[in-house]
Amino acid sequence: MPPATPRLQFLSPAWYAIVMGLAGLALAWLRAQPLLGAPAVGVALALGVLAAAVFAVLALASALRLRRHPEAWAADLKHPVRHAFAATIPVSIILLATVAVAADWRTAPVAWLWWTGSLGQWLVTWWTLARWWRGSAAGGLAWPVLTPVLIIPVVGNVLAPLAGVPLGYGAWSAAQFGAGLLLWPIVLALLMVRIAAQGPWPERMLPSTFILIAPPAVVGLALLQFGAPELLAWMFWGMALFALLWAGALARRLQALPFGLPHWGMSFPLAALAALTLRLAGGAGGAFGTLALGLLALASVVIAALALGT
Repeated sequence: MPPATPRLQFLSPAWYAIVMGLAGLALAWLRAQPLLGAPAVGVALALGVLAAAVFAVLALASALRLRRHPEAWAADLKHPVRHAFAATIPVSIILLATVAVAADWRTAPVAWLWWTGSLGQWLVTWWTLARWWRGSAAGGLAWPVLTPVLIIPVVGNVLAPLAGVPLGYGAWSAAQFGAGLLLWPIVLALLMVRIAAQGPWPERMLPSTFILIAPPAVVGLALLQFGAPELLAWMFWGMALFALLWAGALARRLQALPFGLPHWGMSFPLAALAALTLRLAGGAGGAFGTLALGLLALASVVIAALALGT
């Protein structure tokens, strides 16, 4: 019999996208409380606990992988695409802290959790952009690097205010938010240049196109957290909605793809758009409230299907 495949060797940081999707959906359900009442909070807490449990399992498995297969970790960090998934770890930590804060668990451990994710994301962003100074032959900025996954390490800093402001760290949250806001249009422009010069990313990476929804949705939520005029949030909601329709143009091609881990790239962006829509809807019903609940249902169904597929 052939030897058993050491599956732990292939447990890349991309698996933390599952935590991002579950935590994002928990935040969306918390935003649904004005429309759905207490049951929405119960669903959100269950999703938050599940996200924390998945994170704990992945963290333990990742530590074992680092000990047993350090060369696999090194290969991930050198890879032109997979290196960007290193940011899913601090982003997951930020989102778990955000769920806790949104559920009114503003304790010292939650604050430390948020600081761990915030500073970790800052360092991953610096490390990712420092790679760009290298030549393309040495693993620097080159066409294979330019996929929507790059948004996670480069623009993920815009998540900081969601929990940082309520925890009382508004100044640092604003600084980190500014870094992400600065880099977001740069990454978007680079992606457009890649499409024009080289064509889109590989077929198996097409689900990651939905990541384009996440930056405007999160920016809109963060601006409201800062107390910015709601009109600005509506502008970014429009950007996020258009990004959804734009990525949705790939629906037929996505249906033809075999299920894979890149499909989880759809989860957090859909949840973030649902969360922003629900936040803008407030407790009002009507057509917009119905749309908000429809987007929540879409995110919930997609993430449930992804969980079953996984």
